[in-house]
Amino acid sequence: MNFQRGKKHEDLEMNLVPLIDVLLVIIIFLVVNATFSRMSELQINLPTAEASPIEQKPVIVNVGIDATGHYVVEKTPVAGADVALLAAALQKAVAGGKEPTIIINADAKTTHQSVINVMEAARQAGYTHITFATQQNSGS
Repeated sequence: MNFQRGKKHEDLEMNLVPLIDVLLVIIIFLVVNATFSRMSELQINLPTAEASPIEQKPVIVNVGIDATGHYVVEKTPVAGADVALLAAALQKAVAGGKEPTIIINADAKTTHQSVINVMEAARQAGYTHITFATQQNSGS
């Protein structure tokens, strides 16, 4: 049932004026920002200086502790669990280096006392930078 027999449908037109207005605003915005960034540049001549390169690499000492409480300092086994022996082994491994970093590689089943012994030996030897090696949990 067509009730509008005499009327013709008008063709749809697309009005491009709003699109052109928006594009002009975007272009003006980009031009204004580009000119501001050029105006803020400064020409600076920095002073020169000669610095000597770092002659000594940081000393890293690896201490391994297995589940039974046996110690290894830089791949050298330490006989016994005495703190004095551990301190002597640390000093031997550092060999006169300055501010070494002691990395404790302890087994997950190692007793707390074994780790504390290494920390105490490092304190007695005068080494304050101590860190612990860990691994990511493979179950996640």
